Amino acid sequence: MKNLIFGDKALSKWLIFLIDQVIVSWSVAVSFFIVIQFEFQELLRGNFFIYAGAYTIISIAVFLKMRIHTGIIRYSNTHDILRIFSAVSLSTVLYILFINFVIIPYFKLTWDKLYLAILLNFFTSTSLLIMLRISVKSFFNFINNKHTGDKKVTLIYGSSSSALLVKQALEIHRDVMFDVIGFIDDNPDKVNMHIEQKKVFSSSELTELRNKCGVEKMVVLSDTLNTDHQRYTIDKCIELGIKILTVPPTDQWLYGKLQLNQLQDLKIEDLLQREPIILKKNNILNEIKGKRVLVTGAAGSIGSEIVRQVLSYNPEQIILCDQAESPLHELQLEMDDNNGEAKYKVVMANIQNRARMWSLFDQFKPQIVFHAAAYKHVPLMENNPGEAILTNVLGTKNLADLSIEFKVEKFIMISTDKAVNPTNVMGASKRIAEIYIQALNRKFSPNLKTSSGVLSGRDNQTKFITTRFGNVLGSNGSVLPRFKAQIAKGGPITVTDPEITRYFMTIPEAVQLVMEAAAMGKGGEIYIFDMGKPVKIVELARNMIKLSGLVPEKDIKIVFTGLRPGEKLYEELLNAEEHNIPTHHQKIKISEVITYPYDYVMQVISELIELNKANNDYEVVRKMKEIVPEYKSNNSVYEELDTLTVFAEV
Repeated sequence: MKNLIFGDKALSKWLIFLIDQVIVSWSVAVSFFIVIQFEFQELLRGNFFIYAGAYTIISIAVFLKMRIHTGIIRYSNTHDILRIFSAVSLSTVLYILFINFVIIPYFKLTWDKLYLAILLNFFTSTSLLIMLRISVKSFFNFINNKHTGDKKVTLIYGSSSSALLVKQALEIHRDVMFDVIGFIDDNPDKVNMHIEQKKVFSSSELTELRNKCGVEKMVVLSDTLNTDHQRYTIDKCIELGIKILTVPPTDQWLYGKLQLNQLQDLKIEDLLQREPIILKKNNILNEIKGKRVLVTGAAGSIGSEIVRQVLSYNPEQIILCDQAESPLHELQLEMDDNNGEAKYKVVMANIQNRARMWSLFDQFKPQIVFHAAAYKHVPLMENNPGEAILTNVLGTKNLADLSIEFKVEKFIMISTDKAVNPTNVMGASKRIAEIYIQALNRKFSPNLKTSSGVLSGRDNQTKFITTRFGNVLGSNGSVLPRFKAQIAKGGPITVTDPEITRYFMTIPEAVQLVMEAAAMGKGGEIYIFDMGKPVKIVELARNMIKLSGLVPEKDIKIVFTGLRPGEKLYEELLNAEEHNIPTHHQKIKISEVITYPYDYVMQVISELIELNKANNDYEVVRKMKEIVPEYKSNNSVYEELDTLTVFAEV
């Protein structure tokens, strides 16, 4: 008996069918008995067995055709009830037709109380079949709850049909028990109403529910995380120590059933996400489909996502270029598992090596280049400015020059918000790369007009496009993995400064915007992305501690270590002399940056690269400050160069 009740094995569908037909047959008999007031002689004179037998045969055919017996009774819902109602209704209609067109004409049988019996049977059989399912389901839930351990008092966010499905799914799981006491919804038309005997509460009642009912968890559908009301509710839950669980949208449940492994703890990345991006995918498709695409830095967090998204637009071939052996190997394994070999080629190469890159361009003849290869870690580059020059400046120059030589259609460089008013070597090196790209586009643009207003007629077709954005969630070396590791070790979490803030964007979101910018770019633009609201890193740390079920400063300490070399408190997307121009996409704008003549840029960058060969970091940084006047070092040994420049001007 216990195994029958608690086991996952359902009763045989044929047993269910037999029980249904017994109910139907019994209902027919009782209906006839009631109509004739239990006068059995009159029942026999009315040819009861012919009438009852005909109904039973029709009912069997209808129930088999509609597969009423295939549902698992313990999981019955309103849809199952409607199916029963439909089956009985159809059986009744077919029975009446059969009586009028077969029984009466051929058997010459009439009975004035027949239709009253049919009506009574309709309501009786429908009620009994529905009551059977409700009773079994209620009994199963009751017995199941009696034989389980402690349950977690749980709320569900929302009161939509999806929230109701989540409630039903949680109540049938026995491995992890949830005592769903209600729903949270701030819609005034729904507050204090009941759904399947569960009350709808407002978010303002969360504190009372926590204190009086001991609410421990709240379940949230992951596709609604970005609504303002829900964010307020989630923040309130985090403050009260109520654990948040997310479930995927109901259309992603395997076989329509929620799996326990789909219940996930809320991650800090979920809180930082924004509304989904709507792209003009046809524009991107027209740009990439059937083209040969080169991605540098392909094994990095941004580069690998570019690879995945480019593949979805059906290129002729994609070339994956990186110098990092192990990450490139991992990416190759992923490609082997998910894509045909003819679609991609994996090339290990260093963009600093012009001869190697020339060979790559000559072999594959790329038509579009996504340049994501770069050194990006601020403190490392502050201590190794020569390497920043070799990769971020010389490497970019190599690729850009080769793109012109091999008539690449579009060159898209991934830049950074740290290139704006740079305070470190890394940001300044990326700004120099931006300057070179723009100067190159200006010199070799096929649409450049002469002083007389006539097109210059240059035969170069390469359009150079730059994209700027801030920090991406989950990227290699980002703050989130570090905080997670520090929490796992019991703390402390190290934050550089209590006021430090950063913009955050998910990797897929950033790359989606890169794709859109690449499609719309005409050449020479620097696209900046809407990064949302800046986030205080210390608040990020506190929320991560709370989401781990711990208390900041009590369970996990937060220690301020001071700004790292080259680091600044606030990131910017525009400097004081720049303005932005809107585009057709609300999350993408064009920065009107200061441009420089190509000959000047070529000269100073050549001097910078030559200086770098002497391994004199101070002279290299001095030259960088000459090329980028707004570059002012912060918390760095190179601050004295700014001081010397001021004295020299005085």
